[in-house]
Amino acid sequence: MDAAGGSLESVALTMHIVIIGNGIAGVTAARHIRKLGDHCITMISDESLRPFARTALMYVFMGQLTLKSTQLYEDWFWEKNRIGRVHARVREVNTLRQEVALESGGSVSYDRLVIATGSIPAKPGIPGENLSGVQHLYHLSDLDTLENHVRSTRHAVVLGGGLTGIELVEMLLSRGLQVTFIVRENTFMSRQITAEESSMITRLIREHGVDLRLNSGIREIKGQTCVKSVVLADGTEIPCELLGITIGVSPATGFLSGTDIETGRGILVDDYLCTSVAGIYAAGDCAQLRAPAPARGAVEPLWYTARAMGECAAHNVCGVATVYEQRIWYNSARFFDTEYQIYGHVPAITPDGIRSLYWEHKSGRKSVRINYEAETGSVTGFQTVGIRYRQEVCEQWIHARKPVSAVLTELAKANFDPEFSRRYEAEIGMFFQQQTAGKP
Repeated sequence: MDAAGGSLESVALTMHIVIIGNGIAGVTAARHIRKLGDHCITMISDESLRPFARTALMYVFMGQLTLKSTQLYEDWFWEKNRIGRVHARVREVNTLRQEVALESGGSVSYDRLVIATGSIPAKPGIPGENLSGVQHLYHLSDLDTLENHVRSTRHAVVLGGGLTGIELVEMLLSRGLQVTFIVRENTFMSRQITAEESSMITRLIREHGVDLRLNSGIREIKGQTCVKSVVLADGTEIPCELLGITIGVSPATGFLSGTDIETGRGILVDDYLCTSVAGIYAAGDCAQLRAPAPARGAVEPLWYTARAMGECAAHNVCGVATVYEQRIWYNSARFFDTEYQIYGHVPAITPDGIRSLYWEHKSGRKSVRINYEAETGSVTGFQTVGIRYRQEVCEQWIHARKPVSAVLTELAKANFDPEFSRRYEAEIGMFFQQQTAGKP
C-alpha cells in the first residue's frame, strides 16, 4: 500500500525512468533498475557527467588520488548497461505532464521519476558570507574554487566542528597553511560522540598544529570583495584569506517549489520511498521519511543510507514492492591517519538501561567502546577511534542481539586487517572482563 492507502501501481513492461541526480543514491537506483528490467533509464546531473565518490574529494585535493580514480564506473559501464546520462541542471518538475524541464532549455519526459538530488551546504547567515574566499566543501566545483583560493592564502579559518570540518582542516594543512578551527562545542563533536572520544580527537587536532578555538563562533566576515578577516563571537579578530564553512547540509529540494510534491525538511516519502505523487520516488540525502524508526532521523545524509535507499527505490519503481528499512546505523571517517567508526546506537550521553564499556590505549590515540543493554547484556553499539572493525561483523552482532560476554570472547573476528595491523583484542578483552566482573 502507498501513503494514500492505495495499491502500488502496476508497471508497464518497458518505461522511461528518469533519475535526477547521479550521486550514490541515483547511481545505485540506475544499476538495480537495469537488473530488474529492460526499461529506458536516463540520469540527469548538473555536477558531473561522470559519477564520482564524493567522500574521496579530500584525497584528490591532497594529491593522493586523481579525480578519474574516484569515478564510480568507467564510461563503458554506462554504455553497456544502456544508462543514459544528461549533463544539465533541472529547472522544475511538471508532475501533470510528467516532464523534467531543464534550465538550458527543453525537457525530458518520464513514466517514473526518482529524485536523488542530495544536499546543499547550509549557510550560517553571517554578514559577509558572500565574499570571495568564503566557501563550502560538498560539490565538485567547490574543489576547483578551493584550489584557486589556496594559491593566495597563508591563513585559513574553518567554521564547523563536524567530520567535514576536520577533513577540510587536514586538506588545508597539507598545503602548508596556518589553520584556525572554530568549534562551538567545548570539545570536538561533543554533542554527537561520547566525552572520552571527543576529548581524544580534540587533543589529536591540536597535536597537528591547528589553532583550535572551542566554545566559539563567527559573528562577522570582513572584507571589500575578498575575505580579509573574521570576527569571533567574543570580538577577537583573526586575519585570513580563506573561510571554509562546514556547518552541515540540507536537502536539495528548491526546484520542487510550487509542485504538488510534498516537502518538509526534505522530500516526504512513505515506507516505499514514494512521494505524495504516484510514480515519483525520492532517495538519499534529499528524502525525508514520514515514519522513521525509533531513535533514527527522518533525514540521514550518509553515503551508506543513500546507497540502501537507491536500491529500495529501484525495486519499487519497477513494481517489486519493497519496504525501506533503516539499517543498523553506520558511519566512518578518516582524518590525520586516524580511523573513526560507529556502528549501532552510541549517543553522546549513554541512555538509561544501557551500559558502556570503554578502553583507551595508553598512547591516548586509540579506543574501543561497546554499549549493551543492562538487563539482557545484548550489544547495541560499537565506537572505535584509531582501530578499524569489520562492518559486517559488528552489524551481525547487533542484529543478533549477541550478549556482550560472547562478543568479548570473539572480538578478534571484528579486526579489519589482523595480518598487518597490531592486535589489541587480548588487552581489550581482559580490560573489559575486569570491568564487567561481578555484573549480571
